[in-house]
Amino acid sequence: MLTEILHGIIHPMTERDLIAHTSTPATVESLTADFAALGLRAGMTVLVHSSLSSLGWVNGGAHAVILALEGVLTRSGTLVMPTQSGDLSDPAHWQNPPVPEVWWAAIRDTMPAFDPDLTPTRNMGKIPETFRKQQGVRRSRHPQVSFAAWGASATHVIGSHTLEYSLGEGSPLARLYELDARVLLIGVGHSNNTSLHLAEYRADYPGKRVMKYGAPIMVNGEWQWVEFDDIDINPDDFTLVGAAFEETGLAHKGRAACAGCSFFSQRALVDFAVRWFGENRK
Repeated sequence: MLTEILHGIIHPMTERDLIAHTSTPATVESLTADFAALGLRAGMTVLVHSSLSSLGWVNGGAHAVILALEGVLTRSGTLVMPTQSGDLSDPAHWQNPPVPEVWWAAIRDTMPAFDPDLTPTRNMGKIPETFRKQQGVRRSRHPQVSFAAWGASATHVIGSHTLEYSLGEGSPLARLYELDARVLLIGVGHSNNTSLHLAEYRADYPGKRVMKYGAPIMVNGEWQWVEFDDIDINPDDFTLVGAAFEETGLAHKGRAACAGCSFFSQRALVDFAVRWFGENRK
């Protein structure tokens, strides 16, 4: 299931569509004001999930969005984004799209090892793909579900990301929970909310199981295909748990440019979702 999730298909709007659906272009200044109105403040630690096209036409694109977020948080805060690269995985599990079985062995044997600087994101969107290349941004070393961070707590958040159980207690998500971070959804729903995976690891529900995964990494300077254990994550009910969480009133709803946004405590969400999964997953 992990690699199926990481191989989703995204169909972005064209720039012509964005212009046609935008009444006033967004700028660094207007987005800064919008993010502040949503509740972002200097010194906060914020995990952002985003869709650039949801904002409408932005003067400066992803670059402008990142500058606005960092401008609000300042260097006393910390900005974090998921920078996943699900294509560095066993092709036997690929579904969107699958590849012929006769290719599997050759793909495994020749797939380049994960490089936190060179390996691009997959299906993460333009904002995190741009953010990961910014000077001063650090990226965790997990080959499939890395995170990138900028600011005061960046090293703490991404520095000890474990290969096994990659979205659990050894992940940046757990470090964000410890820091009482906030989550900002920009034009995306809870199906994109990676913090719900941390709740999956912590929750007790029927059918929870451990799977074997693989990826190419560098070990002592040499390429290796390494296998590791992880739980079989499943976001099929993330929209439901997210809707139930927002009914509590703990999420602040608002807008940034054309995008609907939700801003809330990651700790509150995870604690709520742990209970929800235990009661509702069958």
